[in-house]
Amino acid sequence: MTTTELRTLARGLTVNPVGVGCWAIGGPDTNLGLPMGWSTADDSESLRGLERALALGATLFDTADVYGHGRSERLIGRAIRAVPRDQVVLSSKVGYLTEGAEHPYEPAHMRRRLESTLANLGVDHVDIYFFHNNSFGDDDRWLDGAIEQMRAFQREGLVRAVGMRGPHRFVLDRLTVPKEQREDKQARFLDLFQRIRPDYIATRYNALTPTPPAGTESVFDFAERHGASVLINKPLAQGLLVGKYTPSAPPSFGSGDHRLRKAWFASAAIRVIDEGLRPLRERFGASTGDLARVALRFCLQRASNAAVLVGFTTEAQAEQNYQSLGEPLSDDDITFVRQVTGGVQKQLDSLGEVFLDELEAPR
Repeated sequence: MTTTELRTLARGLTVNPVGVGCWAIGGPDTNLGLPMGWSTADDSESLRGLERALALGATLFDTADVYGHGRSERLIGRAIRAVPRDQVVLSSKVGYLTEGAEHPYEPAHMRRRLESTLANLGVDHVDIYFFHNNSFGDDDRWLDGAIEQMRAFQREGLVRAVGMRGPHRFVLDRLTVPKEQREDKQARFLDLFQRIRPDYIATRYNALTPTPPAGTESVFDFAERHGASVLINKPLAQGLLVGKYTPSAPPSFGSGDHRLRKAWFASAAIRVIDEGLRPLRERFGASTGDLARVALRFCLQRASNAAVLVGFTTEAQAEQNYQSLGEPLSDDDITFVRQVTGGVQKQLDSLGEVFLDELEAPR
C-alpha cells in the first residue's frame, strides 16, 4: 500500500485525503416519497468497516442526518467512541428532514437537527456542517435565517466550518419541473456562494465526469480562488468504475435503495461501462483493486485543495479503499484515463438525456 500525504484544507482541518463517505451505511430508507438509501447495508458489517478504515488511517468521516434518519451518524459515533476527538474530522449535513417543522431550513429546526446529530455522533461539535441542498423555500424565504443560524453555530463552537453543495438541482425539482422551466444551476450556485460564503463545497466528480466547456472555470479552481476546499463524492461512481457490475452480474437492489431509479444502473448503461472500461483493464490491471487505484488517484491528483469520500457496505470494501491506492498516476496515465472515460461518457449520453441529468438521491 502506498499512502497519501495528509492535506490541510479550509479552516485548518488536516485530513487523510481519502475520506469515508457514510451514506451507504445508513441502510435502506425513504424520504420525500422516494427511495433514498442503500438496501445492501448491514449494521454489524458497517461497524467493522468503519473500524477497519480507522485502523488504516482514515480521519475524515462524512455523513448526514438523512442517511438512514440518523443511523449512519450513530454507527460513526460507536466507531469513534474510543478515538480522541481531535484525531477525526466529522462532517454532517442538514436540509432534507422536516419532522414537524414548516421547512428543513427553519432556524429552530436546524438547531434541533444539529443537536440530534451531535448526540448521534457522541461529540460536542462537528468540523463541517453542510447545507445539503439549495432549496430555501419560495423566494428564498428561509435563506437569511438559515445563514445566520449557521454563523450562530460557529460562534457557539458547535460547528467549525460551513459547507454547501456545488451546482445541482433539488431532487424534487428534477421530478416535477419541466426542463425548460428549470433555473440555471450554475447561476444559482454562484448567487448562493456569495451569500453563504462557505468553507467547503461538496461535488460529484469522477473519471466519468465531463470536462468543463472551454473557458469555464472548474469547481476546484473556483474553490481555490475563494479560499475554499472541495469534498469529492462518488469517486468510484458507486462501484461502476471498478467493475462491480457487469452484464453477467447485474445489480440487484431491495426496497429503499436509491439505485432502483438511477439510469446508470440499468442494463444498457452497465453494458456500455463494462465494455468501455476494457482499455483501462488492459493498461492498469483487471482486478477491482487495480481499477479502484485508477479511479481514486484520478480524483486525488485533480486538485490539492480536495479530499475524496469513498463509501462502502462491507469491511472488505472499506479495506480496499485504503489498500488499493498504489502509486500515483503519471500525466500520460491521466490523459489516457480521460480519453477512455470520455468515450464512455459520450456513449452514455447517446442512450438518452437521463444520463445528463441523473435522477439521483440527495448526496
